[in-house]
Amino acid sequence: MELDDSMRIEHGHQFTEHHRYIVYRDFSMSPLDMKTLSLIYQPMIGAPAVSLYLLLYHQIDETRTGYSRPDVQRRLLLGLGVGLGETGRRHLIEQTSRLEAVGLLQTHRIALPGGDDMLYEYTLVRPLEPAEFFTNPHFTLLLRDKIGKYAVIALREQFESPAPEELDHAGAGREDLSVPFFEIFRVQPHSADAELEQALAEIATTREPAPVLPPEPSAGIAYGELISGFPQSSANRPFVERLRTDKNGMAVVNYVAYKYELDVVDMRRLLDEPGVFSPDGALLFDELQQRASMFYRQNRKLEEERNRIAGRSVSSAGVPEDAAPDEPPEEVPVSEDDYLPVPESMAGRCDIAQYNFLMRNEPHTRFLKRFFPGAVPAWLDRAFERIDLHYKMPREVINVLIHYILGMSGTQRLSGDFIDKVASNMLARGVDTYEKAIRYVREQEKLEQRMKEAERRPQGAQGAQGGAQGRAWRGGRSGGTRKPAIPIVEQRTGGRQLTPEEMAEALRLASELERES
Repeated sequence: MELDDSMRIEHGHQFTEHHRYIVYRDFSMSPLDMKTLSLIYQPMIGAPAVSLYLLLYHQIDETRTGYSRPDVQRRLLLGLGVGLGETGRRHLIEQTSRLEAVGLLQTHRIALPGGDDMLYEYTLVRPLEPAEFFTNPHFTLLLRDKIGKYAVIALREQFESPAPEELDHAGAGREDLSVPFFEIFRVQPHSADAELEQALAEIATTREPAPVLPPEPSAGIAYGELISGFPQSSANRPFVERLRTDKNGMAVVNYVAYKYELDVVDMRRLLDEPGVFSPDGALLFDELQQRASMFYRQNRKLEEERNRIAGRSVSSAGVPEDAAPDEPPEEVPVSEDDYLPVPESMAGRCDIAQYNFLMRNEPHTRFLKRFFPGAVPAWLDRAFERIDLHYKMPREVINVLIHYILGMSGTQRLSGDFIDKVASNMLARGVDTYEKAIRYVREQEKLEQRMKEAERRPQGAQGAQGGAQGRAWRGGRSGGTRKPAIPIVEQRTGGRQLTPEEMAEALRLASELERES
């Protein structure tokens, strides 16, 4: 196992037996937890990983929770019975990675102020309850691959005692007889002790929860590459140096670089501009994305101008962008129930699972390029960029909108006005997640299908008159007569008869009107 693939260690010297570590846990394992660890987790991750988990667990007294005392990692290597060299470090990294993969461990690297010393924090997590474990499809399938299907079924039965026969009756009623707390105990308001509460709060272990980073794609820009060429005299230099310990900030930098295809030199230039950081040094995501979008459009114009001058307009169309970009370190899977069909323009280049994965995880700038053999039309790129920056629509929802506009038949959709109307309709209906966007597209497909069936359906005798009147009023648009259908006056009986002079005058007027028409 390479160091770069485990625990996200950039260099081997960042994780040695001389570095210090601490252990944190806020639970104490019960006999049921020990049984779950031995019979369920050990077949999946192996005995060495379980041994490391127990070694870390016993760094703190079993009757306590909180932190252990700082110690060097040499103690862990010797406790596992491995060497102190590179082989032992790789073994420790491999076992911690296995524990992290199944959710039993979280590893954090803490940069201490005032020096380059780093402290590793191992946070232990309680094993899942058996009922919760066997409802997790990933863990259940992994355990099945390790010990077999029937062994998993037998193992499930070992962790739960069956209900007695008396409870199997369908008509048995259950009544709650529990007594609430305040019906037995009375706590007087004046008995509250503010000094006691303050003392308990001071004694309690304060621990900042680790920030949970979203599963975003990354351009792979390391902090060392970013700071190495950053200007020393820049006013933003202290803020960029803080990114060394700011995982969220580096994730934002890498995501923006990945989305707009920027390299480390471009990101240095953007981070050097005023207004990208707040006065207290926080990286402003919206401002950075706005400037990266402008930089991206300027680069596109320069590239198109160079291609036009050099006469290489066909070079971009000759190389299809079938190669997928670097996969993100974490991905969001797509359920088969949310699959949308692969468009005809992308048939043969990817299957339905790959297409829906890209639509769920890629930025809209990269997903849009897959529908064109060469460059994306500038007006289309600007239309979706406006939806992203001004409407603040999530990227996966924008990708579903791209599928609805470009991936379905109908050239009337290729207009900026139609794209803006569909986006406005989605925002008005509260479509802000991937699942809601999928339902919206399917509803639109059903609506269009019903409209097509209504147009093809033959009209009966009852609707013939209404259809004739509708065709008469639509004649101006379809090329027919512009005159509306005038209802015929019914003949009335019992009225006054016209005299011969009046009849002759009426015939004369009718003939004149006929000649004028």
